[in-house]
Amino acid sequence: MTTTTVRKRAATGSLLGLALGDALGFPTEFNDVPSILAKCGPWREMELPTPAIVTDDTQMTLALGKGLRTAMDLGLLGPRTMVEPVRAEFVAWNRSPENNRAPGNTCLRACDLLERTDLPWQDASQIGSKGCGANMRVAPLGLVPGLSEEQRAGAAQLQSALTHGHPTALAASDLTAHAVRLLAQGTEPTGLIGLLRSYAYENRTRYHERWLGDLWTRSQDPTAEHFIARGWDECQAILDRLHDAVRTASPETDPCLATGAGWIAEEALATGLLCFLWFVDEPLTALRRAACTSGDSDSIACLTGAFAGAWLGADAWPTEWADRIEYRGDLLTLGALWDA
Repeated sequence: MTTTTVRKRAATGSLLGLALGDALGFPTEFNDVPSILAKCGPWREMELPTPAIVTDDTQMTLALGKGLRTAMDLGLLGPRTMVEPVRAEFVAWNRSPENNRAPGNTCLRACDLLERTDLPWQDASQIGSKGCGANMRVAPLGLVPGLSEEQRAGAAQLQSALTHGHPTALAASDLTAHAVRLLAQGTEPTGLIGLLRSYAYENRTRYHERWLGDLWTRSQDPTAEHFIARGWDECQAILDRLHDAVRTASPETDPCLATGAGWIAEEALATGLLCFLWFVDEPLTALRRAACTSGDSDSIACLTGAFAGAWLGADAWPTEWADRIEYRGDLLTLGALWDA
C-alpha cells in the first residue's frame, strides 16, 4: 500500500461516502425529479437528513465487510474461508429487527434459503436476478488490502452470487470492486472508463470456477464461458453508454436518462460512476446529483459516495455530516482496519 493511500484513508473515505450517499438518497428513492425538487429544494443544496438513517445498502455492506474480516482472520481469503462467514452475516442481517429499510425481494429470498444448511449456497442464489443489491454492497472488496487480482475478482463475484446469480450481477460487482480499488490506489478518474472497458474485455470468458463452483449450471447456458460472457457483454454495453454520457450529457439533467435508473446492477454502476465523474473534486455535489434522480437513488448515491471517498479519502466528507451517519462506529472500525 502506498503512503498516499495511507494518508488519504481511502477505505474510511469510501465507506463513509457510501453511507452518506445512502442516507441522502433514502428519502428520494421512488420519487421522480420534480417531486424531489419540490420536497428538498434545489438539488445542489440538498442537506443530509436528520437523523441520517441508511438503508439495507449500508447494512449489507457492513455485513459483507464483517464477514470478510472474519474470513481473513482465518488466513488467506479463499472461497472456503469466505462463504460461511459471509453467509452467516447475511443471514443475521436478514433476521435483524433493523432489517426494515425496504430491502430487495431477491436478497430476502436468497437469505432465507442461505439459512438452510442442507442446501449448497448455489441453490440459494437467485440465478435470474441482476438487481443492484449485488453491487451496492461490494465496495469492501475494493478496499481490503493484500488481495491478488484473482482473489478480489473471485470474491466480488461470489458475494454477488450468494444472492444475485445472474452473470451481469457477477460482472457488475467485479467491475465495481475493481473501480473502487483503482481509485483508492490513485488511478486518475479521467482514465477510469477506459481501464474498466479493458478489464471487461479481458475477463469476458473467464468463469471463476474456484469461487463459483457449478453456479452456471442453474442457468440455460451451454457452457460456463457462455454464461459469464453474457454478463460482461451487458456491462461492456453500459460502459459504452457511460463513455458517451460523460462527454455529452448535462449534469443539470437526471443522470438516469443517460445511463439508466439503477434498479439493475450494470445501470447502478454506470449511473453512480457518471455522477462521480461529473464532479470528481466536488464530492458533496456528486452525492446530491446522485440522490436527485428518478431511479434507485439511494443505491446510485451510495456507489457515487464509495467512488468519491476511495478517490479523495476520508477528508472528503464534512465532519458535521460524517459524525451523524448511522452505524458510524462500525464504518470507522472497518475503515481503520483496512487503512492500516
